Amino acid sequence: MADLEDRQVVDPGIDESIAGLTPDRIERTINRVLTEETGARLQAYLQTCVHCGLCAEACQSYISRDKDPDYAPVAKVKDTLWEMVKRKGKVDGEFLHNAARIAYIDCGACRRCSMYCPFGIDISYMIMTVRRILNLLGVVPQYLQDTTNSHAATMNQMWVQQDDWIDTLMWQEEDARSELAGARIPLDREGAEIMYSVIGPEPKILAQLIANMAIIFKVAGADWTMPSTDGWDNSNMAMYSGDFETMGRVERLHWERASELRVKRVVMGECGHAYRGAVYDGPRWLGWTKPPIPMVHAVEYYYELISSGRIRIARKIEEPVTVQDPCNIVRGRGLHDKLRYVVNAICADFRDMDPRYEHNYCCQAGGGLINCGPPWKRSRMKSNRVKADQIRDTGAHTVITPCHNCHSGIEDIIGFYKLGCHVSFISELLVKTIEMPDA
Repeated sequence: MADLEDRQVVDPGIDESIAGLTPDRIERTINRVLTEETGARLQAYLQTCVHCGLCAEACQSYISRDKDPDYAPVAKVKDTLWEMVKRKGKVDGEFLHNAARIAYIDCGACRRCSMYCPFGIDISYMIMTVRRILNLLGVVPQYLQDTTNSHAATMNQMWVQQDDWIDTLMWQEEDARSELAGARIPLDREGAEIMYSVIGPEPKILAQLIANMAIIFKVAGADWTMPSTDGWDNSNMAMYSGDFETMGRVERLHWERASELRVKRVVMGECGHAYRGAVYDGPRWLGWTKPPIPMVHAVEYYYELISSGRIRIARKIEEPVTVQDPCNIVRGRGLHDKLRYVVNAICADFRDMDPRYEHNYCCQAGGGLINCGPPWKRSRMKSNRVKADQIRDTGAHTVITPCHNCHSGIEDIIGFYKLGCHVSFISELLVKTIEMPDA
């Protein structure tokens, strides 16, 4: 039986929305998605699964919760989507409440389980289908829905207004120049080689990361720019709430802005889900085969700069470090080797996690989980015991997290399990270790 404490969490976005639904609307919405938005792919998955349970041992919430069978990936699908199909949409409010907890809280859509399925079934896709249905019914955790509303209203995740965006860039340019003379944050430079894009939390609560990149770009002699208007945010929590219409609007504007600036490529900051939204899920929903302009993740760009000698490492971080493998750039993009190349270049005592690479455990904050807010934090932490053990076993003082959700999620784990270490983005370590010009 799933954890009683988790099932009793009060979330107005789920509870109050369900109270206003009618049986007819529930049935029509479920059948609309099943008949109009899915097809052979979903049918193949549902009909292929033999309930073998091999996916269970791949799921960290299942392992962390003493192998409670309710937390096995196959059970999560069986208790949500399979029942919707089996009952032809005739489910009630109690069912939807349980389905929302499973789809939004118990599964981070990290796709680790799919690696262990003998048939390669994409369980994440099926859980995202459940989220899509719940979104169309208005049944979304309140905090996650608020984030989606911010995307819809302001085209960024954090309700950052236009004047706040410009003020933040000016402030961070000043900070960068205080560290390195001549550092700039060029705006709207048409024809630049690179458009640098960030996610909403950076100008809101982590503005120093923008100054870090201004320093790195200056040392590398990069030809770069940033947009001054909406389209600068490449995060997309609407993708995880199931609001694919807003997801598409956000991604279209981001790529339109890059196209207007006529840049040769987009370098995005240290975020995993933003890469997934901008390169995979967003373009597919828009009917594109790929983005109109090449995009590289910050890890790829750091690797390029260090391996080519465009930036040089003058000193190394001496304290022991480990690194988190963000799901969407390691399992989804295969950047594990480049990530470790960068970490080894700037750190003297790197201690890898076990398991590592694409087999590494998720931070259990991505997939929209951390955006579900304080009501669900304890549930996330209970599903992360195996991650805490994994970090503790490295003996590292710093966990390098080249992803915003990983950074926040592992910060929560460190506090909850009292691990006594801290987290860091790569850019924070790079500006401490790279060779600066004499000027």
